[in-house]
Formats: sequence, structure tokens, C-alpha cells
Amino acid sequence: MDLFGYIENVLNFFRLPVWRYLIYGIIFVLIIIWLSFVYWTYRDSRLRSNSAIASVFWALVVLVLNFLGLIIYLILRPPEYIEDIKERDLEIERMQLLMDANISVCPSCGKRVMPDFIICPYCRKKLKNKCISCGKPLDLNWKVCPYCGTVQ
Repeated sequence: MDLFGYIENVLNFFRLPVWRYLIYGIIFVLIIIWLSFVYWTYRDSRLRSNSAIASVFWALVVLVLNFLGLIIYLILRPPEYIEDIKERDLEIERMQLLMDANISVCPSCGKRVMPDFIICPYCRKKLKNKCISCGKPLDLNWKVCPYCGTVQ
């Protein structure tokens, strides 16, 4: 068998319809992955910004630029979800209200306690010390009573 006959047999093997369908299948899978990236970019952008126009813009960037557009979006997208920002703001507001209302929270169980409580009534954790002279509540790390000046 000569070299040209061998090359012709190999080429005839790759001209079989199964190879054409395999290539069509690979192209189909790549198109599905590409469109799923477009959809994921749109959905992620909607979760990270309030602007519908920005979400459509980023989806179009990924649609046109393909994987390069996805990489650009991943670099430039907002770092936080809108829900996380709202939750953080609510937590800050809650802590501010607690500080303004002069209400403390037990470090052990997290329940509300009054600022002058010596022991948490829920979990029995020691919150403050009593002054040995005047009996007022003192923080655990205070060395001197600010009310009467007694060294603890």
C-alpha cells in the first residue's frame, strides 16, 4: 500500500456522516454554553444592581464578545448583591437603635439585657462586676469604680 492510498483511506474515514454529526453536536453544545453564560450574566447583574438597562447591557456584551465579555463582566461587576447590602444596612440600623436605646446584648446568648444587669437572666453569664464599696455595676475589665473611686 502506498502513502497516497493510506492518506485517501484516512480522509474517507473522516468523511463519514458520523463525524459531521459529532461536529454539529459539539457546535450545538458550545452554543448552549454560550447562551447560558448570557443568561447567567443577565441574572447576576439583576441581583447586583437596580438598573434593568445595565443588566441588558452586560447580557449584550457577553452575547457579542462571548467569553471575553464574560471575563470583562466578572472584572467590572459590583462586588455585592443588593440583598446583602440591604441586610447589612438593616443590621447597622438595628445596632444603632440598640445603642441609642441604651440596651445591651448578652455576648453569650445574644438576648437583650439592661445595661445595669450583673448576670444574664437567660444564660447566667456574668456580664458585670459589682463594686466592692458602692455596689454599682462595673465592666469586667475596670480596675477602679468610676462612681466611688474604690480600687477593685
